[in-house]
Amino acid sequence: MDAFALFSAFLMGVIEGLTEFLPVSSTGHLIVLGEAIGFKGPPGKTFEITIQLGAILAVIWVFRQTLVRIAFGMWKRGSQEYYVALNLLLAFLPAMVLGATLHGYITTLLFTPLVVALALIAGGIAIIIIERMRPNPQIHSIPEMGPLAALLVGFGQALAMIPGTSRSGATIISALLVGVERKTAAEFSFLLAIPTMLAATAFSLLKARSELDFSGMGQIGIGFLAAFIVSLLVVRWLLAVISRIGFTPFAWYRIALGTLILVWLALRTPVA
Repeated sequence: MDAFALFSAFLMGVIEGLTEFLPVSSTGHLIVLGEAIGFKGPPGKTFEITIQLGAILAVIWVFRQTLVRIAFGMWKRGSQEYYVALNLLLAFLPAMVLGATLHGYITTLLFTPLVVALALIAGGIAIIIIERMRPNPQIHSIPEMGPLAALLVGFGQALAMIPGTSRSGATIISALLVGVERKTAAEFSFLLAIPTMLAATAFSLLKARSELDFSGMGQIGIGFLAAFIVSLLVVRWLLAVISRIGFTPFAWYRIALGTLILVWLALRTPVA
């Protein structure tokens, strides 16, 4: 396998790790980067599924102690772990139902650089407005959220099926709107990513089972490791700084990137 194929797989893994848990849209970045560098991965969906799995395993590792507490404590009704598990379940349901129903249509119709650019810009503007006008935080831990708030965050997450929207961005901003403080919103988004992304990965594997191919193990391995390592760093960094920096810097990044993509698309379109 040539060096460029391996390097391009490394780049795709790095971008997956950098963007999956930031409110900037990993899918959007991968679509644009893949088209810009002419990325050719192994046949089928193996590469895409593998780098996403790397990102999922990273967040599982970061929250491993929390996940163990939830697993053992959620069976005791009224416990903190019970309410965390309940809120995660309620927030997961909208994406599960709508994703299973609409995934094929959205993938076919909306996975284009133009849609990504417009969604990046629209999402950036929404983040700026919500950061400035959001209610004062009333919810400072995940168990405090309650069923209605969790369900509303879940419907926000479902919007991320549109490429360029950002799953983490949609969940975090929805959480801010219902009165969750920033760090708790980020933590809930990361925990919610685990069942959501595992389900999406399983669904993708099922749908693409006849296309799966492991012939490009070099690309697959490099992409997986890059996504895993970079995701570890990003999740830990974001949890450490988000209360201090907020989400507005990511909003301006989204707007700038979306604008650049529109310019790129305009320049490469031949004049009639």
